Amino acid sequence: MKMVRSADIKYWTEEEVCQFLKDEKCEQTEKKITGDQLLDLKKLKETVTDGDYKKLCKAIKNHMETYCSKVINDPIHGHMELHPLLVKIIDTPQFQRLRNIKQLGGAYFVYPGASHNRFEHSIGVGYLAGELAKALKSKKPEPNITDTDILCVQIAGLCHDLGHGPFSHLYDQMFIPRAVPKADPKWKHENASVQMFDHMVETNNLQSSMELYGLNLQTDLKFIKEMIDPPKKTDPEQRKDEGSQKTDQERRSFLYEIVSNQINGIDVDKFDYFARDCHHLGIKNNFDHMRFIKFARVCENHICSRDKEVVNLYDMFATRHALHRRAYQHKVNKNIELMITDAFLKADKHIQIEGSGGKMFSLSQAKDDMEAYTKLTDQVMEQILHSSSPEMEGARSLLQRILTRDLYFFVGEAKKKDASEFTEEEIEGLKQKLAEHTAEKDNFEVVQSKFDYGNGQKDPIENAFFYNKGDHSRGYKISRNQVSMYLPSVFSENFIRVYWKNKKDQRRYHKIQKAFHDWCKNKGFIATVGERAQPEQASGGASGNNAGPN
Repeated sequence: MKMVRSADIKYWTEEEVCQFLKDEKCEQTEKKITGDQLLDLKKLKETVTDGDYKKLCKAIKNHMETYCSKVINDPIHGHMELHPLLVKIIDTPQFQRLRNIKQLGGAYFVYPGASHNRFEHSIGVGYLAGELAKALKSKKPEPNITDTDILCVQIAGLCHDLGHGPFSHLYDQMFIPRAVPKADPKWKHENASVQMFDHMVETNNLQSSMELYGLNLQTDLKFIKEMIDPPKKTDPEQRKDEGSQKTDQERRSFLYEIVSNQINGIDVDKFDYFARDCHHLGIKNNFDHMRFIKFARVCENHICSRDKEVVNLYDMFATRHALHRRAYQHKVNKNIELMITDAFLKADKHIQIEGSGGKMFSLSQAKDDMEAYTKLTDQVMEQILHSSSPEMEGARSLLQRILTRDLYFFVGEAKKKDASEFTEEEIEGLKQKLAEHTAEKDNFEVVQSKFDYGNGQKDPIENAFFYNKGDHSRGYKISRNQVSMYLPSVFSENFIRVYWKNKKDQRRYHKIQKAFHDWCKNKGFIATVGERAQPEQASGGASGNNAGPN
C-alpha cells in the first residue's frame, strides 16, 4: 500500500522522506532527514549526490506547485490563485502583521465600513501584479517575460507595504516627522518595506524556497527591492549613465512600471486600493482595472494602453481625487488622525518594544529595528487605552476623546485662488493671529491638504503611453486637445485646515472663527468656517462641529 503523505513537505516524517527518495529513485542516505530539512537546499546538497540533488529539486518544486498553491476568495478580485512561494511569504510573522494595520488609518472612525487592512490589500496587489505581467507576456510579439520575472513582480506586489506602521500613513507622514524632526527626511514606509523584506527572508530562511523556484538571490532580490522602492527616475531615457539600477541591463524596464509606476502613476497598487477602498467606503469606482490589463501591451519598453482607453484613465485619476477629498483627507478623518498622532507623541517614550538582542525601543525608534517593528501595529492604541500607568494619562485621555467623539474644534479651511501652496510664513502668521484670542499659539494645528490627480499641477496623462489598433509596436503620447474639450484645466489645489485643540471651551470659538475669516479676507483667500458650536452644549456624539462625514 502506497504511503499517503501530507501535501506540505515541511511536515513529512523521516519515513515519509525516505519513501519520497525511493519514489524518485534517489540513493538512500544513512542520515535520516525530515521534510523541513529536505526543504533546506543547502543541507540537502550536503546530504545527497549532485545528480540526485538536481533531480530532487525538480521533484520538490513540482510537488509544491501541484499541492501547495492556494486559492483565496477575495471580495474584490474573486478567486485568486497564489503561487506556493507567495503562500510561504504570507505565512510569515512579518506579513501576518499586516492583518492589524488599517488600510485607511483614522478613516475607520469616520466610515464604519473602512475596516479593511494592509493584509488583504497586499495580497490583492501581488495577485494583480501577476495578472498584468501574464497579460503582457501573452501578447504578440511576446516581450520575453520569463516565469521568474512574473514571480519577482508578484513578490514585489505582495511585499510593497511591509513597512507600514500603525494606522498606515499616519505613522510615517504625521507621527515620525514630529517625533523625530531631525531624522532622515527621506525616510518613508517604502524604505522600511525593503528592510522588513530583508528581515523576513533572513529570519524565515526563504532563500532556499526562492532558489527552488529559480530565483537568483544576488540579482532577483535586488530587482524585487527596486520594484518595492524604485529610484526617482525609472524612465530608461532619464537613467542613461546612471548606475542606480544595474539590473536594468538584464531586465526590461517596463517591469518596473507594474507595482509602483514612477513615470505616470498607473500601477496595480492603485488598481487594488481604488477598487478595495471604494468597496469598503461605499463610494462608486468608475475605473475598470481589468479592462486596462486586457488592453495593456509592451511597446518600445513601456506599458502602453489602447488609445481609446485614454478617457478611462482620466476617470481613474478622477477617482483618486474623489477618494482623497471624500475619505483620505476628509476633515473629520484628519481631525482624528491629529488626535491619534498627539496621543502617540505623548506615549512615545513610555512604550517600550523589545527588539533584536533584547534591546528596548520606543514607539518612534521601533522603525529602526525590524524585530521590534514586527511587533508594532494598530494594537498600540489598545495598549495605551488599557494602560493604567500615570505616564500614559495624557495619551489615554486623548484616545478616549476620540471614542466619545469629543474631537478638536474644526475652525475652518482656506484655499488660494491659484494652485500655489501656503508658505510657512503664512501659516505662522495665521497661528499668531488666532493666538491673540487664546494666548496659546501651539494650541492650533494647521494642516495642509493637497488635492490633485497624482502629478501635482500637471496633467497625469501627459506621461502615459498608448498604441493604436493598426500598430501594436509603437508607443506614443496623446495630447489633451486630442482627447476632449471637457477635461479639467486645473489638476491641483491646496487647502489649509485649522483645528483648535481646546477641550469644551466654546466661549472664544466664535471669536477665533471670525479672526480666521478676517485673516483669509485680508490675504485674499477663499475661506469656509466650521459649523458653529452650541453655546451651552458640550461637544461629542454626532452633533455640532464634531459630526461625521458630510
